[in-house]
Amino acid sequence: MYSGSNGKAGDETPERAKWGRPLEFILALLGYAVGLGNVWRFPYLCYRNGGGAFLIPFFIMLIFLGLPVFYLELYIGQFTGIGPLQAFSAISPFFSGLGYCTLVVISISSVYYMIIVSWTLFYTIVSIAGFLDWGSCDNLYNSDACYSGEYDRICRENNTGAATDKTYFLRRCMEIGQICTSVGFEPYDESYCLDGDERIPWYKNVTRTLAAQEYYNERVLGRGDATWTNWGSIQWHLVGCLALSWLIAFFCVIKGVQSAGKVVYFTALFPYVMLTALLVRGVTLEGAADGIIFYLAPDWGTLLSARVWGDAASQIFYSFGVTCGSLVTLASYNKFDNNCHFDAVFVSITNFLTSIYAGFAVFSVLGFQAQLMGVDIDDVADSGPGLAFVAYPEALLQMPVARMWSILFFLMLFILGLGSQFAGIEAINTAIVDQWPQLRKSYWKVSAFTCFTCFILGIPMCFSGGAYLFQLLEWNTASWAILLIGTAECAAVSWSYGIGRALKDLATMGMKHNKLLRFYWGSVWTVITPISCFAVLIFIFNGWQRPQYQDYVFPLLADLLGWAVGLSTLFFFPVGIGWAWYHGYRGKQLFTPTAAWKPAQSALLTSRSGSIQTSNSADLK
Repeated sequence: MYSGSNGKAGDETPERAKWGRPLEFILALLGYAVGLGNVWRFPYLCYRNGGGAFLIPFFIMLIFLGLPVFYLELYIGQFTGIGPLQAFSAISPFFSGLGYCTLVVISISSVYYMIIVSWTLFYTIVSIAGFLDWGSCDNLYNSDACYSGEYDRICRENNTGAATDKTYFLRRCMEIGQICTSVGFEPYDESYCLDGDERIPWYKNVTRTLAAQEYYNERVLGRGDATWTNWGSIQWHLVGCLALSWLIAFFCVIKGVQSAGKVVYFTALFPYVMLTALLVRGVTLEGAADGIIFYLAPDWGTLLSARVWGDAASQIFYSFGVTCGSLVTLASYNKFDNNCHFDAVFVSITNFLTSIYAGFAVFSVLGFQAQLMGVDIDDVADSGPGLAFVAYPEALLQMPVARMWSILFFLMLFILGLGSQFAGIEAINTAIVDQWPQLRKSYWKVSAFTCFTCFILGIPMCFSGGAYLFQLLEWNTASWAILLIGTAECAAVSWSYGIGRALKDLATMGMKHNKLLRFYWGSVWTVITPISCFAVLIFIFNGWQRPQYQDYVFPLLADLLGWAVGLSTLFFFPVGIGWAWYHGYRGKQLFTPTAAWKPAQSALLTSRSGSIQTSNSADLK
């Protein structure tokens, strides 16, 4: 990965690598920021929170939350040319533990996020093999409540012209009126039952479980009767898919940014090709227009709800992957004069537009499925894994050439998830090689160690009850704690180091902002973004609920463990303050940059020597 030396005779420590081209860095950012959340989380949040009206709070949060922290982290990494562990220690001894906080976040996130990637790989493999069994109700694990759109379609086609419509229910073809009677209502027509004088859609009063849901729970996860206290058996097919996912990731990052920089051309762009193919196919299906209208129809009244603004903010942090140290790491491999301002704005806007674009592809297909099932669209829409592994796959089965579209969809999810992992792996690797630079000449061994360790740590989530651990980690890692980390990052740059000095550093790198941009960046980094983070934090705690997975509510002990996981991401911050105090930093010295805070371009060191501080130097002018 590395060639050359640091210029000293006899020194065998290789230099840090650089991105081959600026485009590679942009694509790496896109691959990291544009991920599974754009496909399975944003569309659901959009329709749940006022459709097109949700775009307003989402864009506002982008401008005042996502973009500022995104650009801030790129600036820190590119200016110093070092990873987050060293960068935050250098900017101020008080923030020495902040980089370690981001490392804990990205380490835990990388472990559980690859579990999702392994699920997508499993679906990809079975789709290629032609085993689309998530549409079947004939498996041993299927319940009597199993419902399949394919079975229902056959039932309706075989009863065309019958006196009453029929549907697939309780493992057989039943008349709608008979179903109404079985639940205590009067038959009305092919769509409704009568409860007194009130018409009620017949399917609202019965229990039906999609075959895709039972396939996901029982065949893929193997949940069975597993609970938090009964972990069940290991699911070897998940272990295999997890191992293969980490192996593929290892070969992609085996040489750090030099190898990842080539892979991102595929991982960042291929999902757009697949998404476009799914969109083109989706909009040609019957019912697609209904799905798109349902997705974007604005409900302006929702803008008065605090939950809408909280969801917009949470989606920004979820999608952009800020406060994890990954962006600092990726930017640290940039050339000193790279225009990271353009990169931040371009990637942020692209991420925003991609979320909207993915929503069209998703809801055009869900509209099609709703029409086939004869139900409302909100009865087939879902959030998170339920959308990616239940609702959408069920709809794919109803499309012509279902096997091909299933392969394309799950391969797209796999590539999206894998692309988001590169930055996390690189952040962990960089923390290691920056601490022990001699390891740079054996970088592939560091990558192997990181990937293998994360694989081992992920194995508990491959058990029958592993989904509960996965949910607990996701619920508590990238949640409330990262808001505090984001606030601390803004404070480190704008309050401790000084917003004026930060803007001068950007100008030194060639980004000389006009007065309007200087005012914007100064105000968001200093005031608006920290206040916004605290406001969202209050919203989260105000509506806090104990973690749950589908209908399973975690016991108190598991909830306490989740809180411990969340607090672990902040543990090193007070430890860092204690370390600085132990080493003699007092008063203003705690908030004064050390000698390690310096531009990555060595030619600028002499001219800036007066502003590079140590713990005993004078205050910055």
